[in-house]
Amino acid sequence: MDSTQYFFNQPQTVGQLLQLCREALEDSDAFFGHGTDNAWDESVLMVLSVAGLPLNSGEDVLPQPVGIETVDRLEVLLHRRITEREPLPYLLGRAWFAGLEFCCDRRAIIPRSPIAELILNGFKPWYNGPAPMRILDLCCGGGCIGLAAAYQFPNARVDLVDVDSSALELACENADYLGLKERVTVMQSDLLESLVGNRYDLILSNPPYVDAADLAAMPAEFHHEPVDALRSGPDGLDLTRRILSSVHPFLANSGLLIIEVGNSWPALEKAYPKLPFTWIEFERGGDGVFALTAKELQDYSTIDC
Repeated sequence: MDSTQYFFNQPQTVGQLLQLCREALEDSDAFFGHGTDNAWDESVLMVLSVAGLPLNSGEDVLPQPVGIETVDRLEVLLHRRITEREPLPYLLGRAWFAGLEFCCDRRAIIPRSPIAELILNGFKPWYNGPAPMRILDLCCGGGCIGLAAAYQFPNARVDLVDVDSSALELACENADYLGLKERVTVMQSDLLESLVGNRYDLILSNPPYVDAADLAAMPAEFHHEPVDALRSGPDGLDLTRRILSSVHPFLANSGLLIIEVGNSWPALEKAYPKLPFTWIEFERGGDGVFALTAKELQDYSTIDC
């Protein structure tokens, strides 16, 4: 498919580019699930990024003229997005999470988690302890959750932990990019194994949680991401089981554990019928995120995890 077919006539303005991009995406098999959920929002992100315009631009930019170089760059980007089904954040090399911009490439999954809403709300009303001073982002990938928490809590120290050295390289780059390196420690560990003796006010985790059936049925866009950052056994709970079995000693007395398990939440409830999971409802969409306090974990510590 020739990439030049998308713009039959030379677009003259930002508004025309947006319309043509939306039409091309709507006519394609592209799946929207990496920061946008529809063709129009994806077109806005694509066009404004290529045109070098702020992402919060208003309608006043629609009549703004565009040059041939911008049009040519957009042709190439749109062609790859549609024919290769590569997620837009990978094509742009950046992603946005909790109001912050992150470097983004195939070393880690693309930032996307309803936990962003919790961070922006200071984890209220679920966290009732003192101002958090130690925060852990477990299975951090490129570091978006932990770095957003570090930005939200300027007095906190944050540990970013992952087993994947390539993802940790990206997390380091993001910590530097956001100016947070002084308060952030990036370390390689198989879950909590290298953290003995540390205790945290908040432990946040978006571990691999995709079960075998969902992984096989995922749209093509997801297969550009590291598979080990997605899959987690037949029921999606291999990593979550390991976390629940060992996490309590790492939480402060008033600490809170928050884990995202996505579509694997029914399997988790079935596996742990006596654990009092608090399933968080989000105003901005998303589900499959639970909270457990240190006390709840202690009370149920005899459960076979």
